[in-house]
Amino acid sequence: MDIRQLEYFLAIVDRGGFNRAASALYVSQPSLSQAVRALERDLGSELFHRIGRRAVLTDAGRALIEPAREAVRSLETARASVAAVHELREGRLDVASMPSQAVEPLTSLVSAFSRRYPGVSVAINAAFTSRDVIDMVRTGAVELGLLASAGPLSEKEVVSYALGRQRFVLVVPADGPFAGRTAVEFRELAGQRLIVGQSGTGMRAYVDALREQGIEFAVAVETEHRVSLMPLVLAGVGLAVVTESWRDLAGRLGARVLDIEPENTLDIALVARRGSLSPAAAAFVTAATSAADS
Repeated sequence: MDIRQLEYFLAIVDRGGFNRAASALYVSQPSLSQAVRALERDLGSELFHRIGRRAVLTDAGRALIEPAREAVRSLETARASVAAVHELREGRLDVASMPSQAVEPLTSLVSAFSRRYPGVSVAINAAFTSRDVIDMVRTGAVELGLLASAGPLSEKEVVSYALGRQRFVLVVPADGPFAGRTAVEFRELAGQRLIVGQSGTGMRAYVDALREQGIEFAVAVETEHRVSLMPLVLAGVGLAVVTESWRDLAGRLGARVLDIEPENTLDIALVARRGSLSPAAAAFVTAATSAADS
């Protein structure tokens, strides 16, 4: 068994088949298949059921995913540690982020990091819930994750670094309700048409809590695609309860942003896997926590 075989195996898992994996790896499909066959012989078990052109994971294949990711990530950490001698002049950092936090603070964090280490490429992976982020970090799919939660995180699975808090705000179109206002009392959301996120997100938990308090509203749209929020609001489809990370962007697009009273917040944290980090990840954590403390 060698690390290349594990990288090929994970590429098939992540890309959903041999053809796509071969294209992504710039290798021929016969070479890829041969490497996987060799890995299966070494392990004494089939990793995929070949069904026509489809590759379906066996139980053994599913069991290999997390150890394979850990092995590949450990090798990347070792390689990057050597490259650290050259002051991070090259490399790659994989970060997972929830959509709202990908607006801010991730934009500012990556901007500052890239100015300091322009040779390090940052890959941002989408995660819709805090559980998604934690799982991606824990399994080694990424090294770092940015998330929002309603309270402190358990330190059993990942290490967390507090980056501050974000309050909930209401985004409305320029010609929408609450004209001339800078704030709205949460009970005034009664009777409004709201655009909400999927279960497991902070914005969805907030509006669900409103209903539990007897505040009735209509759900205009339920969306997993946070990028659609601003266009939907600006088109007059509904109002959106989001975190204040959207404030500047919403204002530049022509929407109005109102504080919701009383203030209700989410904790923003950067999370990392336990154990040693690559130099790029360690530098990113240092930069992020320093910015939060300043």
